[in-house]
Amino acid sequence: MPAPQRSPRERYRDQTRAEAKEVALDQLAESGPAGISLNAIAKRMGITGPALYRYFENRDALLSALIVDAYRDMAEAVEAAAEQHRKKAPAGRLREVALEWRRWALAQPHRYLLLYGTPVPGYAAPEETYELADRALRTLQALFAELVPADLPPGRTALDRQLTALRAKRSGEELPAAALRRGVLAWTRLYGVLSLEVQGQFAGTGVDPELLFRAEIDSLLAEPW
Repeated sequence: MPAPQRSPRERYRDQTRAEAKEVALDQLAESGPAGISLNAIAKRMGITGPALYRYFENRDALLSALIVDAYRDMAEAVEAAAEQHRKKAPAGRLREVALEWRRWALAQPHRYLLLYGTPVPGYAAPEETYELADRALRTLQALFAELVPADLPPGRTALDRQLTALRAKRSGEELPAAALRRGVLAWTRLYGVLSLEVQGQFAGTGVDPELLFRAEIDSLLAEPW
C-alpha cells in the first residue's frame, strides 16, 4: 500500500527541521555541543528565533534529534557492513564491522564525539537514544555468538547474569552469555582506541592508530573463551 500523501505543511515542517539540523551540525563541528544555539540557527536560516522554537522546543530537543540521527546512522552503517560481508566467516565479518565503525567515526568526528565524548552538562538523553545505541552493540554480539564453542558451559559470573537479563529485557533475544560479554568487551576496548584517535591523542606518539585498532580486533578474536 502506498504511503499516504503528506500535506504541504508537513513537507515544510520536515524541510525546516532538516535544515536546522544541518546548521546545528555545522555548529557542532565548529564549537562542540556547547556551541549549538537555536537563535543563531534561526538567524542563519533567515527566520526568527520564536519561529524555530515551533519545530524544536529547546536546545535539548534539537540535541536529542542530532543524537538519534547519529546513533541510527552508525547502527545502519555497521549493519550494512555485516550484510555486505555476509559470505565471509564470522571472524571476518566481525573485523569488517569494527573497521566500518572506525570509518564512520573518522568521517564525522563531531558526530562521534556527540555520542561518546564528554557528556553535555544538564542534558538527559531520551530513552530512544539508548535503544538506538544498543543496535550497533547487538551486531557485535550476534557475530560473537557465531564464534562461541558449542561445548562452552553457560556463563555464571555476575556480569554474565546481568548482560543476559539486560538482553532479554531490551530485545527478547537469547544469546550465549559469552557472546554478550565478548561483545561488550569489544565495544569498550575498541571505543578506547578509537576515541583516543578521534581526539588526536596519538599525534606525536609515532603509533599508527589504525594498526593499533586492527591489533585490538585480532586480540579479541584470539582470546580463549
